[in-house]
Amino acid sequence: MSPIKIGVLISGGGTNLQCLIDGIKSGYINGEIKLVMSNKKDAYGLKRAEKEGIEALYIDRKSFGSEEEYNRKVIETFKNREIDLVVLAGYLRVLSKEFVREYSGRIINIHPSLIPSFCGKGYYGEKVHKEVLRYGVKVTGATVHFVDEGTDTGPIILQRTVEVKEQDTVETLKDRVLEVEHEILVEAVKLFCDRKIKLEDRKVTILR
Repeated sequence: MSPIKIGVLISGGGTNLQCLIDGIKSGYINGEIKLVMSNKKDAYGLKRAEKEGIEALYIDRKSFGSEEEYNRKVIETFKNREIDLVVLAGYLRVLSKEFVREYSGRIINIHPSLIPSFCGKGYYGEKVHKEVLRYGVKVTGATVHFVDEGTDTGPIILQRTVEVKEQDTVETLKDRVLEVEHEILVEAVKLFCDRKIKLEDRKVTILR
């Protein structure tokens, strides 16, 4: 099987991106990252990509006259590179409906909670962990899911739990959840690249 061509969208440091890069370099993931794109010019993840010889792009929304023009440029950028799989690895911008439709069933996202808890509009980054601690739940975790036109509403691929400890702070909880994020994102991308994910309506089946 030829390697799956992957495009990664980021907004920050790119630790999840680095885990994907490492997974590919080790031969664990049968894929190739062809493009890393960010909506933030100073995102460190772009430097991670450049270091590995991966095309790294910053596309400035302000340089386009309208949201529609910007969205067309993003779609065109991915299509020109024949991207098979789009991975949102800490991307803090809502994808356009046009983009989601173009890559339906081929966009996955990592979220730092057990969806459908602590997700949706306004739930990202440390805000998720603050709410987890405020609410007093005993278990949290991370979720990898397909992206649809809603916010964190797409079909779930993988989830893994993390115990919430009494002494936890936002920082300590975030660090433990991030470890799990790294693990299940790499696993989900591997499964996709091995053609072992079957999607029917909302149900995801892992083929063995």
